[in-house]
Formats: sequence, structure tokens, C-alpha cells
Amino acid sequence: MPMQNPYEQYQKNKILTASPAEITLMLYEGAIKFCNVAIIAIEQNDIEKAHNNIRKTQRIIEEFRNTLDHQYPVAEDFDRIYVYVLRRLFEANIKKDKEILEEVNTHLRSLRDTWKEVMKRCNKA
Repeated sequence: MPMQNPYEQYQKNKILTASPAEITLMLYEGAIKFCNVAIIAIEQNDIEKAHNNIRKTQRIIEEFRNTLDHQYPVAEDFDRIYVYVLRRLFEANIKKDKEILEEVNTHLRSLRDTWKEVMKRCNKA
């Protein structure tokens, strides 16, 4: 029986034991990472890698949209942001435009940082 990579096992355990808030943070981090990989792929003219990583970013944002709880008014605000980010990702993928991806990453970092602040405040309460 082959030994499992200790890093992979750690990552798996991290996800399995994470709270919903921590999973959301991990998804934001993942979206940022995939967007960064796509930017580098465009710089290296690796069109397929850029496409695949933009799609990964899109799937995370789509999941955020699908899990919004619309009983809260703030959900509409997030939905508008996610729709905008998805539209920009679509444009970036068609044009293979790293500047658009850099803009998207700015929005993703802002959302992630806001989420971190929410987590901090909830932990203090």
C-alpha cells in the first residue's frame, strides 16, 4: 500500500475539520491562487493553462452565487459583485487579458479581506 503524501493528508484534514467560515476563506484563497496562475500562464503564452485556471476561478465564484442566502438583503449586493466578477472572468478568458485578471484579483482580495474581518469580529463576540 503506497504511503500518502503528508502534505496532501494535512490539506485533506484541514478541509475536513474546517468550519463553514474557514471553508469560505479557503475558497477565496483558491480563487485568488487560480487567478494568479492564469495571469502567469498568459504571460507565458500557455493558453490552455490560462483557460483552465480562469474556469476554476469561475467555478468558485459560481458556487458563492449558488450558496447566497437571499433572505438577507446583503445577498443582493454580493450577487451583483459576483455577477460582475464572472463577466470580467469571461472577458479575460476570451481575450486572454491579464489586466482584467489583475482587476478581478483586486476584487477577490477585497472580498477575502472583508471575510477575514467578519470572521475576526464573530470570534470576538
